[in-house]
Amino acid sequence: MTSFYLSNPYQPPQAPKNLPLNQPWALFGGISPEQFMKQYWHKKPLLVRGAIPAFSLAAEKHEEFSSPISAQILFHLASEELVESRLVQANPWRFNAGPFKKKSLPKLEDRDWTLLFQGMEAHHPAAAKVLSWFRFIPDARLDDLMISIAGVGGGVGPHFDSYDVFLIQMSGKRQWRISEQKDLSLNPDLPLKILQNFTVEHEWTLEPGDMLYLPPHVAHDGIALDSGCQTWSVGFRSPSFKELLQEGLWRLAESLEDMPGLDKKFADPGQRASNQPEQLPHELIAQLEQKLKGLKLDQISQFLPGITAYLSEPKQQAFFSGPDNPLSAAQFTRKLTTQALLPHPQTRILAQNRDVYCNGELVTKDQSAQVQKAWYSLASEKNLICKGLKGVADSSLYEAYLSGWLVFSN
Repeated sequence: MTSFYLSNPYQPPQAPKNLPLNQPWALFGGISPEQFMKQYWHKKPLLVRGAIPAFSLAAEKHEEFSSPISAQILFHLASEELVESRLVQANPWRFNAGPFKKKSLPKLEDRDWTLLFQGMEAHHPAAAKVLSWFRFIPDARLDDLMISIAGVGGGVGPHFDSYDVFLIQMSGKRQWRISEQKDLSLNPDLPLKILQNFTVEHEWTLEPGDMLYLPPHVAHDGIALDSGCQTWSVGFRSPSFKELLQEGLWRLAESLEDMPGLDKKFADPGQRASNQPEQLPHELIAQLEQKLKGLKLDQISQFLPGITAYLSEPKQQAFFSGPDNPLSAAQFTRKLTTQALLPHPQTRILAQNRDVYCNGELVTKDQSAQVQKAWYSLASEKNLICKGLKGVADSSLYEAYLSGWLVFSN
């Protein structure tokens, strides 16, 4: 174990590439990712003591890690416009959304408060590295990494989530109480989504380095036992079929503009005199049915491009700005030979077969084979070093760099 992993504060490592998914991982308590997905994912909770072994190793040396992100940094981020933050206070329950002025924030030693920060992978490299630990789960399912910091007694009340979540304890202790109860009714008199009837079935205290996985709709309540308690939550979204099909249909409707033959006007030279003029003409119905069959709307392949584009859209609060001193196309090509090009932390890239979508756009359409290959490398490896790339000036790759969607590593 190198000093890098035992440095204080704790520095999460980037997950190595091509880790075997059928071998035991400490992150899951000695079972493999394949076993975890088969036995626990979307099925039942899993408590892992010492999921991050570095914390246990430090304790053996009578040392104590601090969180990769200090309380001071988090309090500063709470005042930033581009950071999504919320303050929850108990006794009585209160809720406010950021950004916050410094005077409106509680002191670390105060009780019964919690600050929540969404999308922290976009604001600190340590959070982005922790996300890399979970890339055996499809990127399309990933939501974000949320950090909560709390005073003693702080929490958000007993509640449930509609998505899978990994709760990693990074600083201080937190008591977790969970229940797989069927009654998920909420208290209508509170400003937060707090369960009306919470029945505790299991109870654990998590220490730094421990992790708790919860599938959707498992009721849970986390209470901070130490001031400055930090829990890092890796969440995985579960969009509804309604949401996915609506987005797929909307984008399919937009694509009709490019489909030949649909501009042709409806014609009915065979229409007969009708004594039911109020009825939709049979000829119109027959011709529409024929067109729909031609569009193959009963096949999932027609919907997947729109659905993939939708799932690759960045979060609403994402903000991109191009480089202050953008490289020319020639400089960009040269730099690509020695320095890795990376997705911006808020950029989402997904692939559907060989088509690649970035931030809601199909970026491989009408691109050279070289550029298409480069995009696929970015989608699968999340970095790109490429020699001999030609025709960059008019490529979607260079355009994405100019838009701030792709950035060079430092």
